[in-house]
Amino acid sequence: MCLKWLDALELSQSTVVDFGCGSGILGIAALKLGAKRVVGIDIDPQALLASQDNAKKNSVIINVMHVSEPLEIQADLVVANILSSALSVLAPVLAGYCKMNGRIALSGILEHQEDQIKKIYQQWFSFETSLKKDGWVCIHGTKIK
Repeated sequence: MCLKWLDALELSQSTVVDFGCGSGILGIAALKLGAKRVVGIDIDPQALLASQDNAKKNSVIINVMHVSEPLEIQADLVVANILSSALSVLAPVLAGYCKMNGRIALSGILEHQEDQIKKIYQQWFSFETSLKKDGWVCIHGTKIK
């Protein structure tokens, strides 16, 4: 779902944070769609290696870093495909990575968790209609505060 959403964006020259990058698929897609820089962040060192390897196989470069490393960035786009429990706790961090009027896309959310996640993030973001498929949700919006 988030890949479809990404495909509809104008990403040229964008800076993207892929939080919980896993295999790097969202970051790779963003680069292939015109982003100039992607920073992949994860807690799992294996995920960071997988993201780098997959980026190399796709002829792009993702800058990867462990979640414990300090990062001061104001990205045009923040994407995170992680469980809603983590999204809930990480809301201030993810909002902090996103510049004013930047975009965010959050997935890994079950339909019954959508309102809870939106409520947490609404202090920073204005949301559009969520994408839904097979009980899963991708919420997305624009940073307003």
